[in-house]
Parts: sequence; C-alpha cells; structure tokens
Amino acid sequence: MWTGRCHCGSIRYELSLPNLYLTLCHCEDCRRSGGGPYQGWIFVPRKYFHLLAGELKVHRYEGRERSFCSDCGSPVTFAESAFPDLVEVSAGTLDEAAKLVPRDNGWMQDHLPWVPVDAALPQFLHTAPTPCLD
Repeated sequence: MWTGRCHCGSIRYELSLPNLYLTLCHCEDCRRSGGGPYQGWIFVPRKYFHLLAGELKVHRYEGRERSFCSDCGSPVTFAESAFPDLVEVSAGTLDEAAKLVPRDNGWMQDHLPWVPVDAALPQFLHTAPTPCLD
C-alpha cells in the first residue's frame, strides 16, 4: 500500500498495489505541465487508485487528461483515452518516493541535452511500453 498527497495536503490518495512501475518521461508536454526537465510517472490500473481527500481539477485536451490540486497546483495524474483503465500518478507526490527506482526513460526524442540520463536504464524515443500491471 502506497500513499501520496499534493503540496498543500488538500489532495490525498492511496495506491493499493504492492509494487510500482516508475517511468521518467522527457516529452515536452510533461515538461511544460510539470515545470521540470522531465516527469516521473507511476503506472497504476485505475481500480487501484483511491482518492482519499480533496477533489482533483481536470484539464482535458487531445484525448488526454491531467489532474492537479486546484489549491496549490501540484500535478497529480495523467491519463490517455487510448488506455482507459490506466492512470499515471506523479511520482513526486508519493509519500515515500525515495523507495522507488526508475525502470526506463520515455520520449527521449524530446530529452533536454543538459539532463543526465542513467545509461543502464532502457530508453525509448517515444512512449515506453505500458507495463503489465495486473
């Protein structure tokens, strides 16, 4: 069981999975919405994501949706219509994020050249393959 929250604590959630899959996304979309050189995402089947407190503000565009805290602006989730049963949770919002180990780097075609990348991790030009999570 994993728990997380936004920066101000208005949003709290629980992930009822024993193991989490962390990917690092370097796409321009994630960089702009997250405000960093890349975004860490945890792949979670929707049935294992439980909102415990607060209400997520959702921004929908081009078959995608991003949710965030309307009070502090912390990005919380990302989803694509192509994968309706999957939600990606922002790794930085996890209470024990230091226990995670990245598994791969996605969207390397948009990678910023000044950002170091662990050469031991798989790298994908576009989206990393969606892991089998159930």
